[in-house]
Order: sequence, then structure tokens, then C-alpha cells
Amino acid sequence: MPAVQRRRGTMHDINIVPYVDVMLVLLVIFIITAPLLTHAVKLDLPKASSQPNLTKPDHIALSIAADGALFWNGEPVDRRALRERLAVASRQRPQPEVHLRADRAAHYQPIAEVMADAANAGMARIGFVSDPEER
Repeated sequence: MPAVQRRRGTMHDINIVPYVDVMLVLLVIFIITAPLLTHAVKLDLPKASSQPNLTKPDHIALSIAADGALFWNGEPVDRRALRERLAVASRQRPQPEVHLRADRAAHYQPIAEVMADAANAGMARIGFVSDPEER
């Protein structure tokens, strides 16, 4: 009988030599590139103040009652006086905000007229104020 022949089976050990080679190549690359990453260019950048501008514009509380009566910051005004005050307020810098508060029972017509008067006077910021219902 012939000599016993050994069969080569699958290798069960992990060959780490290729991994060590790749690790050494990466190590050399990082050693070469690390000094390049720390190189800085000196620039003379402009200095700016970081303090925010805290001038808040005033607001105008315009109220419309259920019967259509107009109130400027709680003071009753007629429509002509309202237009004059809006024209004066639109020239202020910074321009005040118009906070429009209308009664729940007020008709839409006086609200639309006040909004149109404010827009025609040049008021840029008009907001509605409402009280949320408790349910």
C-alpha cells in the first residue's frame, strides 16, 4: 500500500499578516499627513462687536369695540384722527408694530377699514391680538 497521504483541509486559523501590512501602511500615511493638518495660515480678521441691538420698537394697541368705536392705546379716536396718528407713526424709526384687537362681536367692515388705513399710511407690521377661549 502506498504511504498514507494527508488531505489538506480548510485552514481554521486567521491569517493576520495582510491586516498588519495594511495597518503599517495606514500608520505611515498618518505620520506623514499629521504635520500638514496642524499647519495654520495667519490671517488678520476684522473685529466685530457681538452685542445685539436691543432697541425694541414700541407697539400701538388699536382696539375696535363691538359698535365700531376705535381706541388708540385705550384712548377713543375717530377715523380721521386715526389716519393722522398712523401717518405720524409710520415715519418713526424703528417703526412701531400695530397690535389690532377687535371685539368678538365686531363686524368685519371696521376691521378691514382700519387695516387699509394702516397699510395706506405705510405701516409695515400689523398683527392681530386675540384671547384664547377657555374650554
